[in-house]
This record gives sequence, C-alpha cells and structure tokens, in this order.
Amino acid sequence: MHARIFRASLRREWQLLRRRPWDVAMISWVPLLSVALIWWIFSAGIPTRLPVGVWDADHSALSRQLVRFLDAAPGLRVAEHYDDELQAEHALRAGRVYGVVEIPREFARDVKRGHAAQVTLLHNAQFSSHSGIIQRDVRTAVGTLSAGIEIVARNKRGEPLRAAKLAAEPIRASLANLFNPSLDYLQFLGMALIPALLHIFAMAAGAWSVGTELRDATIAAWRDASMQGQGRMSFLAALLGKLGIPFLSLSAVGVFGLLAVIIAGGMHPAGSLAFTLLALMAMLALSIALGAVVAAATRSLRTALSVTGIVTAPAFAFSGAAFPLSAMPASARLWADSLPFTHYLRVQIEQLQMGAPLRYSMPALIWMPALALALLALAARALNKAARQPETWGAR
Repeated sequence: MHARIFRASLRREWQLLRRRPWDVAMISWVPLLSVALIWWIFSAGIPTRLPVGVWDADHSALSRQLVRFLDAAPGLRVAEHYDDELQAEHALRAGRVYGVVEIPREFARDVKRGHAAQVTLLHNAQFSSHSGIIQRDVRTAVGTLSAGIEIVARNKRGEPLRAAKLAAEPIRASLANLFNPSLDYLQFLGMALIPALLHIFAMAAGAWSVGTELRDATIAAWRDASMQGQGRMSFLAALLGKLGIPFLSLSAVGVFGLLAVIIAGGMHPAGSLAFTLLALMAMLALSIALGAVVAAATRSLRTALSVTGIVTAPAFAFSGAAFPLSAMPASARLWADSLPFTHYLRVQIEQLQMGAPLRYSMPALIWMPALALALLALAARALNKAARQPETWGAR
C-alpha cells in the first residue's frame, strides 16, 4: 500500500516538474553550474603572483637584489615601484597592490657596517588570505638575503662555510604539515563550499516542494492523487514520493561534483570516499526534510524560504572551516552544532584529508538519516492536519 502511494506521488511530482522548467533547473543544472563555478574559482589551488609594490629609497645593489628575491617568491609579483610615500599609499588605497615593501635609505651602508637594517612591509590586512601569503613570502625573501649576508661575512672572516651556515641559523624550526601539506585552497575551501551550496539548494527544494502545494491550494489534489483514500499514516509515503526527485537529483549533482573536483584537482582521498559520499547524501536528505517540515508547520512558502535562508546562508561561516569553532563564544558553538552542515563538513575533512578511522565519523551517518525520517514524519502529520483545513490554503 505504501509503495503504491509512494509511486503515485512520485509520478505526480514528475508530471508537475515537466511543466515547471525553472523548478527542474533549481535541482539540476543550476546547482551543477554552481559546483563548476566553485571549481573554476579555486582551480589554481594555491594563490600565486600577488601584486606588491616596492619603495626603494636606497637604490643600491643590495636593495635591487632584495627586490629580485621578492619577485622570485612564488606568492609575490613586484608590480610597481614608487619614489615616495604618497605614491605607495595611493596604490594601496586604490587596490592596485596588496602590499608595499619599503627599503630605507642607507640600507646597504648599514648592512656593510654590521648594523641592523630594517625592511618595512605595509600590507592590507583586510584581505586576510592575501596578507598571510605576502607576509610569509616577504619574511622568506628577507630572511634568505639576511642569512646569505651573514654566511658570506663569516666566511670572509675565515670561518668554514659549513660552520658559517650553522651559525647563521643555530635554531631551526621543523614544520610538518600533516594534512593538506600544499595548502591547496581547492581542498580545504573549495571542497567545503560545494556541499554548503548544495545544503542551501536542498533545504530550499524541500520548502518549495511542500510550500507550493499550500500556496497553490493543491494539497487536496495531491492527497487524492497519491493517497487514494488511505489512512493518514500514508501521508508519509506520499511525502517521500514528492521529495524523492529533488533528493535524487541533488544527490547526483553532489556526488558528481565532488568526484569531478577530486579527479580534476588530482586529489588522493586519505580515507573513505564512499563513506563521505554517503554522508553527503544523508546531509542533503536532512536538509530537504528541514525545508519540508518548516513549510508544513508554518503553511507558508514565504516563511519557509525565509527560514531556509536563516539556517543555510550562515552555515559555512559557523562550520569551523573559516573561523575556528573553538574560538567562538558558547552560543555560537551551540548554533554551529545544531546545523547539519557542520557535522557533515567534519566527516568530509576527517575522511578526505585526515584519513581518520570510520568510527570517528560513523555517528553522523547514523543520526542524520534518522533525524531526517523523524522530521518527515512530523511534516506528514502537519500536512495531514493542514489538508483538513482548506481555509489555510493559498497563503503566500
């Protein structure tokens, strides 16, 4: 009986979608285009050749050597040269460069006399990623030049070259990047944005599928065509049939999108890719169920879509990918833990990048489908009640 109701509801939803090309677009090629856009944006993986300016007030051979070191750094490109502070400030404010390296007068003379010479970096910290890369490469270039000068000076004083190299850097930090060693933005940022976008599309699809039946006052037609006079418990089967197409379509987009990005980006998942894809489908099912239950409870498509925006739009910001969860206030962490995307992203990072044992990620794959079914049962109960109150139909 329930299988017959499911098939009837699924068939009716398919017929509706055939007459609504834009509804089909929002669960098919529009999400797919969004995934392709994200891949295109982050396809370079690592930001390189960020434009910086140089204000060389010394114009010596040593200062020109430093400029060559800066331009040779992978993250930097010396795009402009300035003669005074006003030019440098104007370039920063105009956004033509993200940083300006100031080499002071008497730079080479101070170095030759054994005095400390200071190189100043003025950078736009509003662009945090740009700023971090520029600071790292400027430190590397200046440190390389400084170490070279120290080694040459010690060697000229008769110290063996090997001993001079050790003396120039007596303490060395050994940094080991355990996960994402290349600092690839496609891996940690692009791969996180793809499910974040699909999370938005999925919850909107659930709210739209149920909300349009109430808005267009067709809930009775849906009930009669699907349930065929069966009991109220059959509304769950009808709801599953209505939401089946959005779930399958968005799951196909999500699986294809992640696989395409992984293959095109040359990534090698450290853990279980299949488990991650199952978790993605579970997250999409939960998102669709959230949209459906909000639409059924409020009986308003407008309200359901508004709640969708409130829940899904800031989900990425609260996920811990951009700002650490441990640094958030307790109330923010509580909100983050209540969002399904936060838990899915943790699974994705654990499996695709960290190679964590499945037992650490398994709970999310258990409670997300279970919660989705519970929410759909609540939505079915609310829709069954709404179907007996025609005066509430037609609300926007």
